[in-house]
Amino acid sequence: MKISTSNTILYCKKWKETVHFYSTGLNLTTLTAREWFVEFQLTDSARLSIANTARASIKSNNGKGVTISLKVEDIHASHTAFTKKRLNPTPIRPLWGSQVFYLHDPEGNRLEFWS
Repeated sequence: MKISTSNTILYCKKWKETVHFYSTGLNLTTLTAREWFVEFQLTDSARLSIANTARASIKSNNGKGVTISLKVEDIHASHTAFTKKRLNPTPIRPLWGSQVFYLHDPEGNRLEFWS
């Protein structure tokens, strides 16, 4: 099997707030936008989509059991940018030989940023 693209879909009750978080807070590029579904580009081959549970057959997990882990080039610049946008990142700390901090989106999903 050869996989060319990966997409993680988050089903959200707080759909508008979550879409705004990823588009404005994280400044991700929108690839597809529908009334109830938005697909963002993470890398050339990775996507993150937000689906409105009011229009989907799958319900929200309310932020439980999901961590989206994203490696960034400059952990300190990313942390500073998110702090300025008032996204409340945790302090940077060492973890497994890397530096890491966390954010939570409006739905409660945890995002891990590391380098």
